[in-house]
Amino acid sequence: MISEWIRRFPAVELGPGAHIEDFVVLGQAPRGRQPGELVTIIGAAAVIRSHTVIYAGNRIGDRFQTGHGVMIREENQIGDDVSIGTGSVIEHHVIIGNGVRIHSQAFIPEYSTLEDGCWIGPRVVLTNALHPLCPQAKRCLKGATIKRGAKIGANATLLPDITVGEGALVGAGAVVTEDVPPFTVVAGNPARVLKRTDELCCPYDLIDRPYG
Repeated sequence: MISEWIRRFPAVELGPGAHIEDFVVLGQAPRGRQPGELVTIIGAAAVIRSHTVIYAGNRIGDRFQTGHGVMIREENQIGDDVSIGTGSVIEHHVIIGNGVRIHSQAFIPEYSTLEDGCWIGPRVVLTNALHPLCPQAKRCLKGATIKRGAKIGANATLLPDITVGEGALVGAGAVVTEDVPPFTVVAGNPARVLKRTDELCCPYDLIDRPYG
């Protein structure tokens, strides 16, 4: 189902089975580009909820979902089975793998990479400018790289050019100032390694190790 109350610019390709709610904008041209100049591709069975804006040049896989009021800037690569929660912002030139879950009100800046199966909690902030007021700041923007299966807890903040290793867990509210080794748990400000993820136990005894 596609609502009549959407704005769909030229060169937007929607896969079959799309559900597009009211007041959605698809294919908005970024500054310096003309409408239709960049092709926007959204795969099959998308669910795009009201007030979402998706700029031109995005290439998005199948079964994509957004919450309400999501902003996705131009020229991102987004895989299959990706979900982006209400009020989240994805800036331009971001790479998002398959099966990524981004919860509500997260901020993912340009030149970030989220690998397959990673999990981004609510209000997580990634950053990408080492020296924001430097006159050359835009020449060295680099967001975080979140490796396969890593999890970032609610309200965590990651500094620019950080790598969170495969399967790692960043605790809620952590401030990550350096790379996180694979399969470790970090927390605090600044974040420090507490243990390995294979040491985590379910507090309700619902599942055996490995947990987390």
